[in-house]
Amino acid sequence: MTIDSVIPNANNVNFSAWQSALPLAGTQTVAPSENYASPTSFASTLRSRTISSGSVDLDTVFDAAGQKYNISPNLLKAVAKVESNFRADVTSKVGAMGIMQLMPGTAKYLGVDDPYNAEQSIMGGAKYLREQLDRFDGDVELALAAYNAGWPAVIKHGGIPPFRETQAYVPKVLSYMGGGEITAGMLTYDGFDMAGRISETSTKSSSFNFNEALAQMLFIKLIEMQMSTSGDSKNTVL
Repeated sequence: MTIDSVIPNANNVNFSAWQSALPLAGTQTVAPSENYASPTSFASTLRSRTISSGSVDLDTVFDAAGQKYNISPNLLKAVAKVESNFRADVTSKVGAMGIMQLMPGTAKYLGVDDPYNAEQSIMGGAKYLREQLDRFDGDVELALAAYNAGWPAVIKHGGIPPFRETQAYVPKVLSYMGGGEITAGMLTYDGFDMAGRISETSTKSSSFNFNEALAQMLFIKLIEMQMSTSGDSKNTVL
């Protein structure tokens, strides 16, 4: 990986401008829905914005997803609360990713290009939950069980599968959903990861350390310069 793949046009980067732009730091039923659509490409939209745009209102995204797929936003938030506690950067031990904890194969099936992207994850999770609600005639408990354990397991066992995780998952989501309106809050974008993608962190996270990020960038640039002068034609750093 070259420095230009990490920091495009690194020689022309105005780090002072970057610094000034960074922010401190019972069975219920649901009516069926038609016309599924792929989640919007939030990643491309985000990359076209300046860092100073800063944040995404998750509640607004959940409301939009609920309206699009005819699902209670509070149900979607309850799922996200249990799955990730509204963190966009988490990965489970089995590989589930993002706010709605989509597995790689499920994300691909849903058309989610970046499972760690808040809007794509929420829209993708809503689409998948809608499919399960339609599959099980609006039965929320079975739909949640299918979201957690997979719909084949629900069909195989004729109800909520006897898996410890799923047996605890369904009532926990329902408890959150029935406990009053859930607030997901804001998700802030506070820096760059080493792939050059804007990092997503909760507003509860500590403030972005610009000096540390800048030091990392300059360190990579220094290494590449040294490799270039030593005649290393591969020009790889990482």
